[in-house]
Amino acid sequence: MGRNRSSPAKEVLIWLRKQSMKAKILISAMALLFALVALKLVVKDHNHFFVASEFVHVAGIAVLAYKLTTKNSCSGLSLKSQELTATFLAVRFVCSFYLEGDIHTLLDFATLIFTAWVIFMIRFKLKSTYINELDNFPIKYLVVPCLILSTLIHPYTSQIYVSDPFWAFCVYLESVSVMPQLRMMQNAKMIEPFTAHYVFALGVARFFGCAHWIIKFHAGSTDNKDASLI
Repeated sequence: MGRNRSSPAKEVLIWLRKQSMKAKILISAMALLFALVALKLVVKDHNHFFVASEFVHVAGIAVLAYKLTTKNSCSGLSLKSQELTATFLAVRFVCSFYLEGDIHTLLDFATLIFTAWVIFMIRFKLKSTYINELDNFPIKYLVVPCLILSTLIHPYTSQIYVSDPFWAFCVYLESVSVMPQLRMMQNAKMIEPFTAHYVFALGVARFFGCAHWIIKFHAGSTDNKDASLI
């Protein structure tokens, strides 16, 4: 009888586990870059990335909603992450409402409402199951640097000037808003399935969101360069 052969995917996974942390980070970065380039070539309208990001985020919140309503527990969830998420969604909604007023605005509003509901459940309905001691990430170390960075580094558009730093603040804060949740999971030394699914959905949503802004920025830079040559 022949020896059972493992699948190529399993062999790749075993190989990855044997690599050093630096090698894993490099491989992950290259994989993300490759995925970003592939998405840019395949998807012509970069707005689809934003829509995908919002829908995946809502799917993650749906997982939380199922946990909160069926398990009657918010253990393992970081209130600080939810509040940071609500913050950048609220600021982005206001900017989008005054500048665009399109599907982005509608999706941001819907996601903000769902996030506000999660915050309400954690703060009031299921307060007794919230583990405040484990949710100890100091969010000032996230908010303040994002404010400073958005003031110094932000896009310049033909829109209202004050909206540029606010929009950049949303992008920066969105990228780090999951940190308190990761810290809480580290403190708890265990990962609940629903929380893990939610964090995974956030990761996918953040990837699509970053892809949207990177490709949009690149497309805008290319258009400006082409316009200057005319």
